[in-house]
Amino acid sequence: MISRSYANLLDLACANSEVMTKAKGRRRFPSGMTVPGNVARIDDGQANSVASENPSLVSGERMIIVSNILPLRAKRRADDKGWSFSWNEDSLLLRCKDGLPEDMEVLYVGSLPVDVDPSEQEDVASHVLEKFKCVPAFVPRSLLDDYYHGFCKKQLWPLFHYMLPFSADHGCRFDRSQWEAYISVNKMYYQKVIEVLIPEEDFVWIHDYHLMVLPTFLRRSFVCLKMGFFLHSPFPSSEIYRSLPVREEILKALLNTDIIGFHTFDYARHFLSCCSRMLGIEYQSKRGYIGLDYYGRTIGIKIMPVGIHMGHLQTVLRQADRELKVEELKRQFEGKTVLLGVDDMDIFKGINLKLLAFEHMLKSHRDWQGKAVLVQIANPARAKGIHLDEIQAEIEESCSRILTEFGAPGYEPVVFIHRSLSLSERMAYYSIAECVVVTAVRDGMNLTPYEYIISRQGITGAETGLNSSGPKKSMLVVSEFIGCSPSLSGAIRVNPWDVESTADAMNLSISLSESEKELRHEKHYRYVSTHDVAFWARSFLQDMERTCDDHLPKRCWGMGLGFGFRVVALDPNFRKLSIDGIVAAYCRSKSRAILLDYDGTLMPQNMVTKIPSTQILSLLNSLCADPKNVVYMVSGRDKKSLTEWFLPCKKLGLAAEHGYFLRWPQQEEWETYGQGSEFGWMQMAEPVMRSYTEATDGSNIERKESALVWHYQDADPEFGYSQAKEMLDHLESVLANEPVAVKSGQFIVEIKPQGVTKGLVAEKVFASMKEKGEQADFVLCIGDDRSDEDMFELFGTAVSKNVLSYNTEVFACTVGQKPSKAKYYLDDTAEVVAMLESLAAATSSVSSDDDAHISPRRFDRLVSLDN
Repeated sequence: MISRSYANLLDLACANSEVMTKAKGRRRFPSGMTVPGNVARIDDGQANSVASENPSLVSGERMIIVSNILPLRAKRRADDKGWSFSWNEDSLLLRCKDGLPEDMEVLYVGSLPVDVDPSEQEDVASHVLEKFKCVPAFVPRSLLDDYYHGFCKKQLWPLFHYMLPFSADHGCRFDRSQWEAYISVNKMYYQKVIEVLIPEEDFVWIHDYHLMVLPTFLRRSFVCLKMGFFLHSPFPSSEIYRSLPVREEILKALLNTDIIGFHTFDYARHFLSCCSRMLGIEYQSKRGYIGLDYYGRTIGIKIMPVGIHMGHLQTVLRQADRELKVEELKRQFEGKTVLLGVDDMDIFKGINLKLLAFEHMLKSHRDWQGKAVLVQIANPARAKGIHLDEIQAEIEESCSRILTEFGAPGYEPVVFIHRSLSLSERMAYYSIAECVVVTAVRDGMNLTPYEYIISRQGITGAETGLNSSGPKKSMLVVSEFIGCSPSLSGAIRVNPWDVESTADAMNLSISLSESEKELRHEKHYRYVSTHDVAFWARSFLQDMERTCDDHLPKRCWGMGLGFGFRVVALDPNFRKLSIDGIVAAYCRSKSRAILLDYDGTLMPQNMVTKIPSTQILSLLNSLCADPKNVVYMVSGRDKKSLTEWFLPCKKLGLAAEHGYFLRWPQQEEWETYGQGSEFGWMQMAEPVMRSYTEATDGSNIERKESALVWHYQDADPEFGYSQAKEMLDHLESVLANEPVAVKSGQFIVEIKPQGVTKGLVAEKVFASMKEKGEQADFVLCIGDDRSDEDMFELFGTAVSKNVLSYNTEVFACTVGQKPSKAKYYLDDTAEVVAMLESLAAATSSVSSDDDAHISPRRFDRLVSLDN
């Protein structure tokens, strides 16, 4: 399938130079900058590299990690004079550097977790840059509400978790002012990044949905910047995502990176589906790597779930206060079997579903009454979420109901803790829990199970602690809708909406034999301990380097306005056809061959009516009228259609069905050039095609004299593409012993006789011209799909076959910038027509000049012709 992303590259035609200038240092801005800029003017920068005013302070490659919040903790000093900062040891982004090369410097760009007064911002910025290598972006309160609490938390977050605002009471409708605030804050982050950026050396790694349009701002200024993006939340299916009014702007912004990362294949698959359905871009898989071809750049798709930081958790396990907490909890829950839940308080964590399942377990498995306890830790909501009050009230009501029905003196079936716990406290609860239950209805990753597994493993070689020696065991009941679920193959996966099944899973998890629990734990620990955050960061960097290295040899241009901006990358040997160049070659030539495809070359693929316009017919007649020209329409269409459509063009040669039939200029009869006339294979192939047509809405069969074609351009893009691949294999198997070729093309699968190609048509035309003593010294060949590649391939051997000379000027041109054997390209059918009109105009100009100024030699020739 050819991407529609190749459709509009008109700006490239007039490009004077490559936009590959690289900055030589850093451009510095005031570190206290708070003005976000004019939202309406996101095009104020030019599509070239930003020059730097100051030299770099360091050398070598660096990684700039950009996230919504910096990995810092902040608190006001005791004297209320300034701020005290320290690393946030719980931040995964801080731990990314463990997977990066030791000599790679890491800088962080993001907001501080506290609101700093404008009068203190410059001092704070200088301090955190010098001490922590952090560049803070100070987002004004007026923007923060619309940006974070508005667009991020009330638009993107619900949508990415499959929640649509069907009514004003169920979600927030799209608000343009919030979208503009989102753009404005992303632009502020862009300004902060370029304060410290060294474009030719640095890698930029952008994290999460808060900064999804930042790549466009950076790419506008640095077309060759090495840039990656990782999404830590789910990516919804195309049916959900397409409801977002700014859906294409965000997709195109993400495609301005070099590599895009997701936790699971499901998330990546949904993103790829959106690119296919909304932008017409299909992905390809090569040697295990998935890529999207976007204007000549292959955008890598990375699938790698994030891990935990083993060293940090091991340090927490050694802390004395954890041991004290463990002993306290052991006494509190002595004789009880503890099931544990650790979740944020929001509507997607499924806390109440967990309570309902636990309640059902106590009812259906009465042996656990008085023994099983569910400890639910609910971290306070991070932002003003949707329906939080209702959810919290529902949870409290369920807890009260369970306590009333099953509670007894000395037995509290549900312990609900609604406050933030330190990692040390959480690890203590993990240590005494027989099973951790995660019933989120949608969650990007969720590292709670990973933390639990490490806690249950304990400290290797330690002599103290609950699980420091002896068999290790852990049990997990996890929702199938969370990102960590695929990697935990020993967990009991549940559909959290199915309360009864979840209750049975809870019962099973605490009822399994000790040996089974140990085996499951060993399997989990082996994975979690080897796929930690360092492994994740290292793997992402390696793929980013590989993808960026693939882009280095290409020539790059930046073009487009607003979020339509993109980088066009071309192979050094593949360039756009120069109109002036081909007109000049056309005018100085004496014998010309012009071979034109029809569909997708002169006629746009998306046109309902395929009949040529009067403009096209007039243009072809103008070219045919020049005695120096031999013009052929080389098409896959049947001869009946071509005969009717091009009836006014008497001097036009026609090749139908890829050259099976050929009609020479100024002749009525068609000649057959196929190897045989037996078409019994059609009776074998047509039933197969018919079965796929019946199963694929929007597809149809075209029957020609020599070929069968299955069209699926009106079918669902993904389903049609899948059916076409399946049909291709099916037909190749059925027709293995028949003298036919089965090939796929642009929205088609075609069966035709072997040996019939457009390349043979071109060879016949060139040989015919040579026999008449008019060997072509100018050849123009234009096509848009795979069948036309046979013509382009011929030019590599045409001289050795003696049908063209060394002096022949050949212009093999494909339509759309894509891999091709052609040396040139034009963007679309409009450019093809414009180019041919330029040639026709050159013909008219030369004819007019000849009529006005007839040379003596030309006069003698005309007289001899008259005689």
